[in-house]
Amino acid sequence: MLAVCSNEWAHAMTYPLALLSIFLLLFLIWVFIAFYRSSRKKMLLETLRTAPFPEPWRLYLEQTVHYPQLSDEERRRIERAVLRFVYTKPYSGVGLEVTEEMKVVIAFYACLMVRHRPESYDYPTLGGIIIYADGFVVDEFHEHGGIVSEQRSVLDGQSSHDTVVLAWPDVEAEAYHPSEYNVVIHEFAHILDFEDGLTDGLPLLSGELAPRWEHHMTREFKHLAAAAEHGHLSEKQQLLGTYAATDMAEFFAVASERYFMHPDAFAHHYPELHALFSAYYG
Repeated sequence: MLAVCSNEWAHAMTYPLALLSIFLLLFLIWVFIAFYRSSRKKMLLETLRTAPFPEPWRLYLEQTVHYPQLSDEERRRIERAVLRFVYTKPYSGVGLEVTEEMKVVIAFYACLMVRHRPESYDYPTLGGIIIYADGFVVDEFHEHGGIVSEQRSVLDGQSSHDTVVLAWPDVEAEAYHPSEYNVVIHEFAHILDFEDGLTDGLPLLSGELAPRWEHHMTREFKHLAAAAEHGHLSEKQQLLGTYAATDMAEFFAVASERYFMHPDAFAHHYPELHALFSAYYG
Protein backbone atom coordinates (compact mmCIF):
# COMPACT_ATOMS: atom_id res chain seq x y z
CA MET A 1 0.00 0.00 0.00
CA LEU A 2 2.85 2.34 0.86
CA ALA A 3 4.54 1.56 -2.44
CA VAL A 4 1.34 2.36 -4.34
CA CYS A 5 0.99 5.73 -2.57
CA SER A 6 4.62 6.54 -3.28
CA ASN A 7 4.15 5.79 -6.96
CA GLU A 8 1.04 7.98 -7.12
CA TRP A 9 2.86 10.82 -5.36
CA ALA A 10 5.84 10.52 -7.70
CA HIS A 11 3.52 10.51 -10.72
CA ALA A 12 1.68 13.57 -9.41
CA MET A 13 4.97 15.44 -9.00
CA THR A 14 6.26 14.43 -12.44
CA TYR A 15 3.65 16.45 -14.37
CA PRO A 16 4.29 19.91 -12.82
CA LEU A 17 8.05 19.33 -13.04
CA ALA A 18 7.73 18.45 -16.73
CA LEU A 19 5.55 21.50 -17.31
CA LEU A 20 8.04 23.70 -15.49
CA SER A 21 10.86 22.27 -17.60
CA ILE A 22 8.96 23.06 -20.80
CA PHE A 23 8.30 26.66 -19.72
CA LEU A 24 11.95 27.05 -18.70
CA LEU A 25 13.10 25.70 -22.07
CA LEU A 26 10.76 28.06 -23.94
CA PHE A 27 12.00 30.98 -21.87
CA LEU A 28 15.63 30.14 -22.61
CA ILE A 29 14.82 29.86 -26.33
CA TRP A 30 13.11 33.27 -26.21
CA VAL A 31 16.11 34.81 -24.41
CA PHE A 32 18.49 33.31 -27.00
CA ILE A 33 16.41 34.62 -29.94
CA ALA A 34 16.11 38.08 -28.37
CA PHE A 35 19.86 38.19 -27.71
CA TYR A 36 20.62 36.98 -31.23
CA ARG A 37 18.36 39.61 -32.83
CA SER A 38 19.76 42.35 -30.62
CA SER A 39 23.32 41.37 -31.48
CA ARG A 40 22.58 41.28 -35.20
CA LYS A 41 20.91 44.70 -35.06
CA LYS A 42 23.88 46.18 -33.17
CA MET A 43 26.27 44.78 -35.76
CA LEU A 44 24.11 46.14 -38.58
CA LEU A 45 23.88 49.61 -37.04
CA GLU A 46 27.63 49.67 -36.48
CA THR A 47 28.17 48.80 -40.14
CA LEU A 48 25.73 51.48 -41.27
CA ARG A 49 27.54 54.15 -39.24
CA THR A 50 30.42 54.13 -41.72
CA ALA A 51 28.78 52.69 -44.84
CA PRO A 52 28.82 55.05 -47.84
CA PHE A 53 25.47 56.48 -48.82
CA PRO A 54 24.51 55.00 -52.22
CA GLU A 55 24.73 57.59 -54.98
CA PRO A 56 21.49 56.41 -56.69
CA TRP A 57 19.71 57.02 -53.38
CA ARG A 58 21.08 60.56 -53.24
CA LEU A 59 19.74 61.19 -56.77
CA TYR A 60 16.26 60.26 -55.54
CA LEU A 61 16.58 62.64 -52.61
CA GLU A 62 17.81 65.48 -54.79
CA GLN A 63 14.52 65.31 -56.69
CA THR A 64 12.44 65.81 -53.55
CA VAL A 65 11.12 69.20 -52.49
CA HIS A 66 12.99 69.30 -49.18
CA TYR A 67 16.41 67.65 -49.53
CA PRO A 68 17.92 70.50 -51.61
CA GLN A 69 16.87 72.96 -48.88
CA LEU A 70 18.91 71.22 -46.16
CA SER A 71 22.36 72.29 -45.04
CA ASP A 72 25.33 70.02 -45.68
CA GLU A 73 25.32 68.91 -42.03
CA GLU A 74 21.59 68.16 -42.12
CA ARG A 75 22.04 66.18 -45.32
CA ARG A 76 24.79 64.10 -43.70
CA ARG A 77 22.65 63.39 -40.65
CA ILE A 78 19.54 62.54 -42.62
CA GLU A 79 21.43 60.25 -45.00
CA ARG A 80 22.66 58.26 -41.97
CA ALA A 81 19.07 58.13 -40.70
CA VAL A 82 17.71 57.02 -44.08
CA LEU A 83 20.27 54.19 -44.23
CA ARG A 84 19.25 52.97 -40.78
CA PHE A 85 15.55 53.26 -41.59
CA VAL A 86 15.71 51.40 -44.90
CA TYR A 87 17.76 48.54 -43.48
CA THR A 88 15.88 48.13 -40.18
CA LYS A 89 12.22 48.71 -41.12
CA PRO A 90 10.40 46.08 -43.20
CA TYR A 91 8.56 47.21 -46.34
CA SER A 92 5.95 45.19 -48.22
CA GLY A 93 4.01 45.91 -51.39
CA VAL A 94 0.42 45.29 -52.46
CA GLY A 95 -0.01 45.22 -56.24
CA LEU A 96 3.56 46.35 -56.84
CA GLU A 97 7.18 45.41 -56.26
CA VAL A 98 8.78 47.62 -53.64
CA THR A 99 11.75 49.46 -55.17
CA GLU A 100 14.71 51.21 -53.59
CA GLU A 101 13.24 54.55 -54.70
CA MET A 102 10.06 53.87 -52.72
CA LYS A 103 12.01 52.86 -49.63
CA VAL A 104 14.36 55.84 -49.78
CA VAL A 105 11.72 58.52 -50.43
CA ILE A 106 9.43 57.26 -47.66
CA ALA A 107 12.37 56.92 -45.28
CA PHE A 108 13.53 60.45 -46.11
CA TYR A 109 10.26 62.13 -45.13
CA ALA A 110 9.89 59.97 -42.03
CA CYS A 111 13.44 60.92 -41.00
CA LEU A 112 12.99 64.57 -41.95
CA MET A 113 10.41 64.90 -39.20
CA VAL A 114 12.80 63.67 -36.49
CA ARG A 115 16.12 64.83 -37.92
CA HIS A 116 17.01 66.82 -34.80
CA ARG A 117 16.46 63.91 -32.44
CA PRO A 118 19.38 61.73 -31.30
CA GLU A 119 20.83 59.61 -34.10
CA SER A 120 19.73 56.46 -32.27
CA TYR A 121 16.03 57.37 -32.66
CA ASP A 122 14.30 54.93 -35.02
CA TYR A 123 10.50 55.12 -34.56
CA PRO A 124 10.52 52.39 -31.88
CA THR A 125 6.81 51.55 -32.16
CA LEU A 126 6.87 51.20 -35.96
CA GLY A 127 6.71 47.59 -37.14
CA GLY A 128 6.55 48.08 -40.90
CA ILE A 129 5.39 49.99 -43.98
CA ILE A 130 2.87 48.67 -46.53
CA ILE A 131 2.87 50.30 -49.98
CA TYR A 132 -0.12 50.07 -52.34
CA ALA A 133 0.03 50.49 -56.11
CA ASP A 134 -2.93 52.88 -55.90
CA GLY A 135 -5.41 54.28 -53.43
CA PHE A 136 -6.94 51.55 -51.28
CA VAL A 137 -10.56 51.06 -50.25
CA VAL A 138 -11.67 50.91 -46.61
CA ASP A 139 -15.06 50.76 -44.93
CA GLU A 140 -15.56 53.53 -42.38
CA PHE A 141 -18.28 53.71 -39.75
CA HIS A 142 -19.60 57.02 -38.41
CA GLU A 143 -21.94 57.66 -35.49
CA HIS A 144 -24.03 60.81 -35.24
CA GLY A 145 -26.98 61.25 -32.93
CA GLY A 146 -27.11 57.53 -32.21
CA ILE A 147 -27.29 56.66 -35.91
CA VAL A 148 -24.40 54.60 -37.29
CA SER A 149 -23.64 54.94 -41.00
CA GLU A 150 -21.17 53.05 -43.18
CA GLN A 151 -19.10 54.73 -45.86
CA ARG A 152 -16.64 53.22 -48.34
CA SER A 153 -13.64 55.49 -48.94
CA VAL A 154 -10.52 55.45 -51.09
CA LEU A 155 -7.49 56.45 -49.02
CA ASP A 156 -3.93 57.45 -49.86
CA GLY A 157 -2.65 56.63 -46.39
CA GLN A 158 -3.55 55.03 -43.10
CA SER A 159 -1.74 54.12 -39.91
CA SER A 160 -2.13 52.07 -36.76
CA HIS A 161 0.09 52.07 -33.70
CA ASP A 162 2.76 50.02 -35.47
CA THR A 163 2.06 50.09 -39.23
CA VAL A 164 1.96 52.78 -41.90
CA VAL A 165 0.02 52.13 -45.13
CA LEU A 166 0.72 54.38 -48.13
CA ALA A 167 -0.38 54.68 -51.76
CA TRP A 168 2.79 55.16 -53.81
CA PRO A 169 1.33 57.50 -56.52
CA ASP A 170 0.43 60.04 -53.80
CA VAL A 171 3.78 59.64 -52.04
CA GLU A 172 5.63 60.17 -55.32
CA ALA A 173 3.60 63.20 -56.44
CA GLU A 174 3.87 64.98 -53.08
CA ALA A 175 7.56 64.20 -52.57
CA TYR A 176 8.70 65.48 -55.97
CA HIS A 177 6.34 68.44 -56.50
CA PRO A 178 5.45 71.38 -54.21
CA SER A 179 2.17 70.66 -52.44
CA GLU A 180 0.40 71.50 -49.22
CA TYR A 181 -0.11 67.77 -48.67
CA ASN A 182 2.33 65.03 -47.77
CA VAL A 183 0.84 61.66 -46.89
CA VAL A 184 4.12 60.34 -45.42
CA ILE A 185 4.36 63.24 -42.99
CA HIS A 186 0.66 62.89 -42.15
CA GLU A 187 0.82 59.19 -41.33
CA PHE A 188 4.13 59.35 -39.48
CA ALA A 189 2.71 62.18 -37.37
CA HIS A 190 0.15 59.61 -36.20
CA ILE A 191 2.99 57.22 -35.33
CA LEU A 192 4.69 59.95 -33.28
CA ASP A 193 1.34 60.81 -31.68
CA PHE A 194 0.91 57.20 -30.54
CA GLU A 195 4.29 56.97 -28.78
CA ASP A 196 2.62 57.75 -25.45
CA GLY A 197 0.02 55.04 -26.07
CA LEU A 198 -2.77 57.37 -27.20
CA THR A 199 -3.63 58.89 -30.57
CA ASP A 200 -4.98 62.19 -29.32
CA GLY A 201 -2.92 64.95 -30.87
CA LEU A 202 -0.71 65.12 -27.76
CA PRO A 203 2.59 63.35 -28.51
CA LEU A 204 5.37 62.81 -26.00
CA LEU A 205 6.38 66.31 -24.90
CA SER A 206 8.83 67.85 -22.46
CA GLY A 207 7.37 69.04 -19.18
CA GLU A 208 7.19 72.76 -19.94
CA LEU A 209 5.97 72.26 -23.51
CA ALA A 210 3.05 69.96 -22.67
CA PRO A 211 0.63 72.47 -21.03
CA ARG A 212 1.25 75.12 -23.72
CA TRP A 213 0.74 72.51 -26.43
CA GLU A 214 -2.55 71.26 -24.98
CA HIS A 215 -3.87 74.80 -24.46
CA HIS A 216 -3.14 76.16 -27.96
CA MET A 217 -3.89 72.96 -29.87
CA THR A 218 -7.21 72.42 -28.09
CA ARG A 219 -8.24 76.06 -28.59
CA GLU A 220 -7.46 76.08 -32.33
CA PHE A 221 -9.08 72.69 -32.87
CA LYS A 222 -12.31 73.78 -31.18
CA HIS A 223 -12.44 76.95 -33.29
CA LEU A 224 -11.86 74.94 -36.47
CA ALA A 225 -14.41 72.27 -35.52
CA ALA A 226 -17.07 74.91 -34.81
CA ALA A 227 -16.37 76.68 -38.10
CA ALA A 228 -16.45 73.39 -40.03
CA GLU A 229 -19.78 72.45 -38.47
CA HIS A 230 -21.30 75.71 -39.68
CA GLY A 231 -19.56 75.56 -43.05
CA HIS A 232 -17.77 78.88 -42.70
CA LEU A 233 -13.99 78.58 -42.53
CA SER A 234 -11.89 81.72 -42.32
CA GLU A 235 -8.83 82.17 -44.55
CA LYS A 236 -6.70 81.03 -41.64
CA GLN A 237 -8.79 77.90 -41.09
CA GLN A 238 -8.86 77.06 -44.80
CA LEU A 239 -5.12 76.41 -44.55
CA LEU A 240 -5.89 73.32 -42.47
CA GLY A 241 -9.27 72.43 -43.96
CA THR A 242 -12.26 70.50 -42.68
CA TYR A 243 -10.47 67.14 -42.38
CA ALA A 244 -8.33 68.59 -39.59
CA ALA A 245 -11.58 69.16 -37.68
CA THR A 246 -12.25 65.41 -37.51
CA ASP A 247 -10.53 65.04 -34.14
CA MET A 248 -7.38 66.14 -32.31
CA ALA A 249 -5.29 63.35 -33.87
CA GLU A 250 -6.12 64.47 -37.41
CA PHE A 251 -5.68 68.10 -36.43
CA PHE A 252 -2.11 67.32 -35.31
CA ALA A 253 -1.37 65.27 -38.45
CA VAL A 254 -2.71 67.91 -40.87
CA ALA A 255 -0.97 70.72 -38.98
CA SER A 256 2.28 68.73 -39.21
CA GLU A 257 1.85 68.56 -43.00
CA ARG A 258 1.39 72.32 -43.22
CA TYR A 259 4.33 72.97 -40.88
CA PHE A 260 6.67 71.13 -43.24
CA MET A 261 5.01 71.83 -46.58
CA HIS A 262 3.79 75.45 -46.10
CA PRO A 263 5.90 76.79 -43.21
CA ASP A 264 5.50 80.49 -44.06
CA ALA A 265 1.70 80.35 -44.31
CA PHE A 266 1.51 78.20 -41.19
CA ALA A 267 3.70 80.64 -39.25
CA HIS A 268 1.61 83.59 -40.48
CA HIS A 269 -1.80 82.15 -39.59
CA TYR A 270 -0.85 80.04 -36.56
CA PRO A 271 2.21 81.69 -34.92
CA GLU A 272 1.64 79.99 -31.54
CA LEU A 273 1.31 76.56 -33.14
CA HIS A 274 4.31 77.20 -35.38
CA ALA A 275 6.42 77.98 -32.31
CA LEU A 276 5.21 74.81 -30.58
CA PHE A 277 5.87 72.66 -33.63
CA SER A 278 9.32 74.20 -34.01
CA ALA A 279 10.09 73.25 -30.41
CA TYR A 280 8.75 69.71 -30.97
CA TYR A 281 10.17 68.97 -34.41
CA GLY A 282 13.29 71.10 -34.02
